[in-house]
Amino acid sequence: MLGHYAREHRLFSLETAVHKMTGLSARRFGLAGRGVLAVGHHADVVVFDARRVADRATYAQPTAVSTGIDAVYVNGRLACHDGETRDVHAGRVLHRGGNA
Repeated sequence: MLGHYAREHRLFSLETAVHKMTGLSARRFGLAGRGVLAVGHHADVVVFDARRVADRATYAQPTAVSTGIDAVYVNGRLACHDGETRDVHAGRVLHRGGNA
C-alpha cells in the first residue's frame, strides 16, 4: 500500500494510505480504541521510512519481511525491531466490535 500505491503510483498521499490501513480499517471492523493515536487508545505504532518501505512477501515466500520498517509497537510494547521479533506477547486477538 505505502510503497506501491502511494509512493510508486501516486494514487493517493502517504497520509491517506496510512489512514486506509489504520483508522479506516479499525472503524470498518469495529475495533474500538485502535487505528488512531489518542489518549486512552492502544499505542499501536509502526515506524517506517516512506522512501524505502516495500512488501517483500510473495506466494512462494509469504513470511518475507518488509523493508523500510524500523520498529513496530503493539500496545506500547516493542514487538519488532529491524525485522526481528522482540516481544511475541505484545498483542492479542482482536474481536469485531469488542474493546481489545
